[in-house]
Amino acid sequence: MTATSLRLVAHGHTAALRRARFGGPDDGLDEGGLRAALAQAHADPDRRGHLGMHDTCLCSPATAARQTAAAFGLLPTIETALADCDYGDWSGRSLEEIAGTHPQALHDWLSAPNSAPHRGESVAAVRDRVGSWLDEQHRAGRRVIAVTHPLVIRVAVVHALGLPMATYRQLDVEPLAIVRLTSQGTRWQLRLGAEPRWVDSAMVWS
Repeated sequence: MTATSLRLVAHGHTAALRRARFGGPDDGLDEGGLRAALAQAHADPDRRGHLGMHDTCLCSPATAARQTAAAFGLLPTIETALADCDYGDWSGRSLEEIAGTHPQALHDWLSAPNSAPHRGESVAAVRDRVGSWLDEQHRAGRRVIAVTHPLVIRVAVVHALGLPMATYRQLDVEPLAIVRLTSQGTRWQLRLGAEPRWVDSAMVWS
């Protein structure tokens, strides 16, 4: 079976991320987030460009993810499986606000991955959605770079490594972070190492 190489890239900072608010699909990068994404893209100008024909670039439908991809000159295909959690009634509201008005609901959501008191999506549902997509990539055997959300990356790692669902809370994914998963067709491996560029020489640029 052909090897699979998957890079999951967290989008840049948004106002919601900085203010600990539950985001929505229309949240765009803030000024600092766009500046940081452009700075990484320009760190090695000789290697900027579009992905080559043998690589696949995918992107969450969210504005912040699409803007991050654009900052790097990528032309991604929108993949709905990479969408952020649907926070329902909590979208746009802060953790502090929810804690003040619905403390038990917030406690339930933080402690029980199957809970969705905001009438949106539970974290477990996000894991199932992302996990199904990961399983498809595992069988496809291709090189993929996917721009998505911190929570999506956290549950992707949980699924890929077969970790208990509750461990997603112990994973911290910062804006513009890169998580690399590889597979030879049997199981996923988490690759940790120095990667000064947004993508490495395995990617083909023009």
